[in-house]
Amino acid sequence: MTAELHSRRTVLTTGAAVAGAAVGAVALTACGSDSDTPPGSTAAPPAAAPGETLTALSEIEVGKSKAAKTADGKDVIVTRTAEGTAAAFSAICTHQGCAVVPEGAELKCPCHNSIFDAATGAVKKGPADQPLPSIAVKVTNGQVVTA
Repeated sequence: MTAELHSRRTVLTTGAAVAGAAVGAVALTACGSDSDTPPGSTAAPPAAAPGETLTALSEIEVGKSKAAKTADGKDVIVTRTAEGTAAAFSAICTHQGCAVVPEGAELKCPCHNSIFDAATGAVKKGPADQPLPSIAVKVTNGQVVTA
């Protein structure tokens, strides 16, 4: 009977350890990105062909931001910095690769609470320690397009 209890105990302990490792692996994977760029390093901005329309300038209030996508599906943030100007940044947090979300004059990472300045991409609060990569844009005929 002792051998049977020991065996059952060993199976339960091993099963719990395997389940815990699986949950930990899933949690860590959720914080990563699909890119080959290691976490914490400055990623290159999404490549966009010059003249690619990201959004209409009229869809963004001055001082606010909007999430958009490049033609190839990369996440970007477009900020209306003044009446007729805009700035754009990669929407991928430089800490662990989560997509940032526009909130007023800031861009917030929902994964680890990094905060970036929406007008400059600069880090306002870590854990991220690198700014969001900028994307060259200009306003042409009321559209924010890549430069």
